Amino acid sequence: QVQLVESGGGLVQAGGTLRLSCAASGRAFSRCTMGWFRQARGLEREVVAALSWSGASTDFSDSVKGRSTIFRDNAKHTVSLQVNSLKAEDTAIYFCAADTDEHVPPSGYDYWGQGTQVTVAS
Repeated sequence: QVQLVESGGGLVQAGGTLRLSCAASGRAFSRCTMGWFRQARGLEREVVAALSWSGASTDFSDSVKGRSTIFRDNAKHTVSLQVNSLKAEDTAIYFCAADTDEHVPPSGYDYWGQGTQVTVAS
């Protein structure tokens, strides 16, 4: 079992930087693939970024590629997402997710946080 709690959401300015953190509990965290997802109002949830258990492999959606970073600290049981050059379309509820499968598809994550609202003000 892995419990996840996101923090760092809120109101941010367009063009600014978003920093989200996810605190995890549970022994399995260090072996989990971690993902950040978001869901904007009226739209389906989409994966934003993913990170392998070692941190060596990352993947980003086209919507944030080139302006985002995902990293983890297995000793502290945290995974973080940074998104730069924020746009209004980055407004969404952001979720942290985890799964013990190294090749988990976006629809297959077993563990989810409650989400944190991010609103980008123009």
